[in-house]
Amino acid sequence: MTPEQQLKDKLAEKQEVKGYFETTGFDRWNRIYSESDDVNKVQRNIRIGHQKTVDEVLAWIKDSGEFSDVSFCDAGCGVGSLSLPLAAMGAGSISASDISEAMAQEAERRAREAGLDMTKLNFFASDLESLSGSFHTVCCLDVFIHYPQAAAEEMVKHLCSLSEQRLLVSFAPYTPLLALLKSIGQLFPGPSKTTRAYTLKEEGIVKAAMACGYEPVRRSLNKAPFYFSRLIEFRKKE
Repeated sequence: MTPEQQLKDKLAEKQEVKGYFETTGFDRWNRIYSESDDVNKVQRNIRIGHQKTVDEVLAWIKDSGEFSDVSFCDAGCGVGSLSLPLAAMGAGSISASDISEAMAQEAERRAREAGLDMTKLNFFASDLESLSGSFHTVCCLDVFIHYPQAAAEEMVKHLCSLSEQRLLVSFAPYTPLLALLKSIGQLFPGPSKTTRAYTLKEEGIVKAAMACGYEPVRRSLNKAPFYFSRLIEFRKKE
């Protein structure tokens, strides 16, 4: 495949993801990341699994003591699952973005409804590639499911360039079992088929961060039925 065709495919996939989360995907994931009872068993377990990841990130940040006077970037914020409790915890400032404008607007609506200090929160629509700025801590949770291995490694490097000290990322780790389940699922597209989902090799993610001067300091594996996520905290080397 030529570089031109790779770029064309990458842009097409980005538009596919954006379009999904502006329409059907927004309705579905807004329900999942809420307290709504209008979810099926799979969606409920994804909600539980994602919340485990969010809770662990919040615990790590609180344990570090680095949150009240520091800046955060929540890349791929969804409806604010991380940004809202982080703001409530007393984070210095949070820049939260999502590829879907509908998602970013819903996150802001929830923040205002919760009575959070909006002077410390900024929600806006952007893809990860377009993010810029400098932040003490960059978080990107359960977003890499939309990136194949090479693109995910490139994105890790980009996120490192935005971070001053700490990067927290989660992704679906590659395992033979998950690869098998994915291949089986692709045989049955059905009405619930959404966007392509990728599992990633942890070694590649770690190497990408280390190439930017970051090293892994904490890892965990959060599991629930239909949810499997590797969480890694990277720190800039002294």
